[in-house]
Amino acid sequence: MPVPRQAEKLLHILNKTTTASLSQAHQAHAHLLKTGISSVPRHTTKLLSLYANHQCFSDAESLLNSFSGPDLFAFSTLIYAYTKFNEFKRTLKLFSEMFCDGLFPDAHILPSVIKACSGLSVLEIGKQVHGFGLTCGLTLDSFVESSLIHFYVKCNELVDAHKVFDNMVERDMVSWSALAAGYARKGDVVSAKKVFEEGKKLGFEPNSVSWNGMIAGFNQSGCFVDAVLMFHEMHLCGFKSDGTSISSVLPAIGDLRDLYIGIQVHGHVIKMGFGVDKCIVSALIDMYSKCECAPEISQVFEEMDLVDLGACNALISGLSRNGLVDKALNIFKEFQGQRMELNVVSWTSMIACCSQHGKDIEALELFRSMQVAGVKPNSVTIPCVLPACGNVAALTHGKAAHCFSLRREFFDDVYVGSAMIDMYANCGQIQIARCCFDRMPVRNVVSWNAMMGGYAMHGMAKEAIQIFHQMQQSGQKPDIVSFTSLLSACSQSGLTDEGHRYFESMSRDYGIEARVEHYACIVSLLGRAGKLEEAYSIIRKMSFEPDACVWGALLSSCRVHHNLSLGEVAAKKLFELEPHNPGNYILLSNIYASKGKWNEMDKVRNIMRGKGLRKNPGCSWIEVKYKVHMLLAGDKSLPQMAQIMNKLNELSMEMKKSGYLPHTGFVLQDVEEQEKEHILCGHSEKLAVVFGILNTNAGSPLRVIKNLRICGDCHAVIKFIATFEKREIYVRDTNRFHHFKDGECSCGDYWTSDPRTSLFESLNESTLSVELVTKDFLIPEHLASNYQLIC
Repeated sequence: MPVPRQAEKLLHILNKTTTASLSQAHQAHAHLLKTGISSVPRHTTKLLSLYANHQCFSDAESLLNSFSGPDLFAFSTLIYAYTKFNEFKRTLKLFSEMFCDGLFPDAHILPSVIKACSGLSVLEIGKQVHGFGLTCGLTLDSFVESSLIHFYVKCNELVDAHKVFDNMVERDMVSWSALAAGYARKGDVVSAKKVFEEGKKLGFEPNSVSWNGMIAGFNQSGCFVDAVLMFHEMHLCGFKSDGTSISSVLPAIGDLRDLYIGIQVHGHVIKMGFGVDKCIVSALIDMYSKCECAPEISQVFEEMDLVDLGACNALISGLSRNGLVDKALNIFKEFQGQRMELNVVSWTSMIACCSQHGKDIEALELFRSMQVAGVKPNSVTIPCVLPACGNVAALTHGKAAHCFSLRREFFDDVYVGSAMIDMYANCGQIQIARCCFDRMPVRNVVSWNAMMGGYAMHGMAKEAIQIFHQMQQSGQKPDIVSFTSLLSACSQSGLTDEGHRYFESMSRDYGIEARVEHYACIVSLLGRAGKLEEAYSIIRKMSFEPDACVWGALLSSCRVHHNLSLGEVAAKKLFELEPHNPGNYILLSNIYASKGKWNEMDKVRNIMRGKGLRKNPGCSWIEVKYKVHMLLAGDKSLPQMAQIMNKLNELSMEMKKSGYLPHTGFVLQDVEEQEKEHILCGHSEKLAVVFGILNTNAGSPLRVIKNLRICGDCHAVIKFIATFEKREIYVRDTNRFHHFKDGECSCGDYWTSDPRTSLFESLNESTLSVELVTKDFLIPEHLASNYQLIC
């Protein structure tokens, strides 16, 4: 049948499969159908290849299905294209269809199929393909053998990879390098070095791929010393390092915190002219940040010829790691001002930086700004922002993040789910936290610890113990954090015997040696129960030097039980360990004040003044109408202050009618009783509760976060307010949650005898008034309805 001239031109286009456009391919396809020559194999196969090169896979599959009898070459063309563009699922599907059509693969198709199995890490299917290759004799082909080695290495089946390598007809350098690097990535140092040395005996001369594979592999598996030694050996062998080897060894040096070697490698970078390599600059910044060399971090960045986004992200992360949050924030804003296209890594790093260093409101504002900027958060961003929500009890904002993770299908991520549990527990919603825990498809030790820690914070020791046992029944082994949460739960609820038993079983039954945090928990547990001498005895028997947490737990217990002698011992140790921590001086002065030793108290206060120590004023946070409000001592200009004080006075009158008298014993100052009552009115948690009552609907629950311990008077007052106003009130102090309802508290009044910071409260919150700082972030009010979550 004669071919029209126009069709001949289009067929000529088909021969130029790499340059023809997709529209030209469609035209050629149409004319092939119109002229009736579409059944000619050479034309249709070329058209198939053209569609595949343009990644127009649906058209390619339609064309293949239209064949009356597609041949092996047609399948091979499309399978190769699928693998080239990492369409691995399509590759295996087409491979299966080829068998259904009665066609068997050859040595050209099998490497592509094995690569697809490797890309998807489907070990069983890969083994089936391997078995088929053995049966047909295709595994004798060098390309097939090399593909199988890479497949088994990728699936971490190094024994099988080694067998394939040993049986190779012609061993090649690529397969040898891949096998050695595979052992290095697994952390099998002995096997990796053995294979590497045996390769030299086989006549293989290591090249850049071989050396870099070993260095990068050891670094990835945490064998940092071996990574550095391999880098050193490479130089001794006269092989020059390149950008990849340097970028691989610098993280290992950083994790070893070996600044001396790091400086040497930096000098080598300058000498070799690698200072313009963006990856190396980022690795240098990361190395110096791990070595806690803040000036060098900025210096390396400033010496860059052209600012790179990866280096910017490394700079932000490095400054954050070294606690330079304000500097990181300023630099981040500079990047925004320069209209740099910051990506999700940039935003997430900055959010994590703020969240980890107490700038929770800034973290939430960044999260909102990130979305306004059109950058979509990912499964790493959500666990970074959720702690900020929990820290300031921004429940509405936490729910918004929860909804976002559900819409983007992040919630099934184990770290997102664990962070969600922690956030809800910190916001007082322990039931929702448990709901999230129960719905997790997969749990790891972080998930179990988050739930256990949540119960501990809420004083629900029985539930925490139950979770601990369920954790073991599930096959998950408890770790150091698990026992910290368990001991904390026992301490919160006064379960002295149970806590002591778990402390003893750590090393005996689980092989976990007690750390300083566990000793702090057991000292607090015994101290709260009044067993101060026993607590002190445990401290003296510690196999290592107790730190400030341990002595602080003892001093706090001494304050509760007015034990002056042991209190002075603990305070003396704390003054040596933390000479500039005002909290320790305040605790000792509290003990003196409780004993009426005003002169000694004044001496401690004078020491504080002499050292220039001054504690930041206490503050409380409360979320009202999608906004987090922070009440901070220090400003008399609060617009609602008159209303708050009037309401507080009204409640005070009602309390006195009911027989309540202010607990003036919590004011550790030598002043008149009337002045003490006035002082107690200034505590920020009371002000936050009253502010919430004035600005929310009657009967709605209130959630307050306090940066200090709640004092006994505030505890009693809020219990009364919860009954009188018919409200549920949640107050989280530095130690635990207090759930006030119907005149009762979830703590069972177990903690009300510890005015650990009441002296400080008296000297700061009461005499100064309160400033209201309002922050509106994350959810604009008119959009709030879009973020509602029903649990």
